[in-house]
Amino acid sequence: MSRDSPPELLTLHAVRISGFADTAAVARRFGLDLAETAEILGDAEACGWVTHAAFAGIGGWSLTEAGRAENERRLIAELASTDGGERVREVYRDFLPLNARLQQACTHWQLRPVPGDRLATNDHSDSAWDADVLRELAAIDAALAPLAGHLGDVLARFGGYDSRFSKALDRARAGEGGWVDRTDVDSCHRVWFELHEDLIATLGLNRGEEP
Repeated sequence: MSRDSPPELLTLHAVRISGFADTAAVARRFGLDLAETAEILGDAEACGWVTHAAFAGIGGWSLTEAGRAENERRLIAELASTDGGERVREVYRDFLPLNARLQQACTHWQLRPVPGDRLATNDHSDSAWDADVLRELAAIDAALAPLAGHLGDVLARFGGYDSRFSKALDRARAGEGGWVDRTDVDSCHRVWFELHEDLIATLGLNRGEEP
């Protein structure tokens, strides 16, 4: 049976996988109550686990090193309380080759080599080139769905990565190319980056490390 996570864990974890986010975005990430999230963040700040910064009119929360360690401690304890630890590790092993493909697809979306310039920017004038990238992303999307299902069967907080990726891909196919790789929208790349961060945090690993 899928396990629900407590709001305190989800709040810290939302900051972790978002990198930098305001209170509303932290609450929205896991559908938490806004007032409760603000209170939890205040308590976490008092513990030295999160810090708030503002610049250019934008404010947000980020984890401190102590907060990162606390987040991982709670995640590891949560996973140990389930019978799905090996299943999550198996998913991560299947995820890694897909991750390499996703990175290559995003590189091809950003760059299109031409004679004399292997690092030429992709100006998206070559529709066949872009179509190949979108087909690769569609194949990755299809492979992600069962992995996300396995993860969601263990911990409810893993739910939604596959549907978010699919929605971003749909927008890219409809002509909104930024939904492949932009970092300021819920793009394919951003969703994938968050999933990767979620997996390594849950398993207590570094990026690229084998489980």
